[in-house]
Amino acid sequence: MRFFTRNKKPKLYDALIAAVAAVLAVTLLHIFGNGRFSLLSAVITDAALVYVIVRLAFAFTGQIRYNPYSYNTIFYFGFSVFTLFVLITNVTVTFRTALHPDVYNEEMILRTLLNSAKDYMIYTSPFILVFSVALCVSNVSLIKHEGKRFVNLLGILLSALLISGEAFLFTFDFYASGSQFEVMMHDLFGNLFAAVYLYFECMIIGIIASHIIVSKYEPTPDRDFIIILGCGLNKDGTPTPLLCGRVDRAISFAEKQEKLTGKKATFITSGGKGDDERSSESASMKRYMLSLGIPEERIIEEDRSTTTEENMIFSKKKIDELDKNAKVAFSTTNYHVFRGGLYAAHEKIRAEGMGSKTKWYFWPNASVREFGGLLIAHKGKQAVILCAMIAVYIAMTLIAYR
Repeated sequence: MRFFTRNKKPKLYDALIAAVAAVLAVTLLHIFGNGRFSLLSAVITDAALVYVIVRLAFAFTGQIRYNPYSYNTIFYFGFSVFTLFVLITNVTVTFRTALHPDVYNEEMILRTLLNSAKDYMIYTSPFILVFSVALCVSNVSLIKHEGKRFVNLLGILLSALLISGEAFLFTFDFYASGSQFEVMMHDLFGNLFAAVYLYFECMIIGIIASHIIVSKYEPTPDRDFIIILGCGLNKDGTPTPLLCGRVDRAISFAEKQEKLTGKKATFITSGGKGDDERSSESASMKRYMLSLGIPEERIIEEDRSTTTEENMIFSKKKIDELDKNAKVAFSTTNYHVFRGGLYAAHEKIRAEGMGSKTKWYFWPNASVREFGGLLIAHKGKQAVILCAMIAVYIAMTLIAYR
């Protein structure tokens, strides 16, 4: 599947309308049906879930073709997995309703939806456990090789939070006693906790899938410019192995492109001079490329940037001065491709990224940092989605305990 082959962003308004209509229909049948329409309620819910899953799947593939470096790519994939789980659970209830309509009624269907977040946490707990253990193992190896620094502990901290959340849910008393209001508030707290946890779990799953897709992607071999994103230098001003990997990946792609199409790409070495660096990252990359036999006329230095966002801003200015309709790619380390693409898209650069390999123990912890960066960069969207999820679970709880 090729990136940037679609001109319109996929929309999901129809899926939202279908979901809201299904919830209203099931609620009305629950209130006025007195158990007479339990099977109809189950079928309506199944149909709505199937429609939402199909639309999420099409939105995910459409988003990749429109712009894969997007928060929407993460969201569509992560919540497709959750919606599929809810569908499987609800189909099971539908069959049971057909066989035992006296036991499985509209209230049972409503409670299945109400408990969906808690059930999802329980059923995905083996994945969370394996993921957390693997993350801790990679972090321990990272600390052994790179030293004890706070950023090298992020994977362990995330693992602790994930396992603590699962442990809390497993020890949470599902069968509370007391007045109906007390029981309702107990269940409401459990469901809201699970809903918030569910959101971040879906984001983790979506980020893993999105990172794999973009880091393994090979750009179309018709690029005019290749931006090489800078990172730290050695004390003597030479590129670190991480930065050499980015440069080597760009050169390898350019040579392959020239062999296939005859088209030569121009390199933009992007990175300024840090306070503790002897030269700019751009100049260091250029020296390294010259030593590999790359002609100087094919290298453009961009030595003002200090962040990934500035890499894209200042590189775009260099490109626009030569060709505003140029086809662009960028080279960075595999864990950084997605966020690099996010900043490129923000600057209206339809650039296809390529990822260089890094050591196995470095990639997971770096991905956690990228995960944190993505969450911080999209606080507004996340607040809207979390508030909507909380509102839905509050509404379902009030209806279930009416």
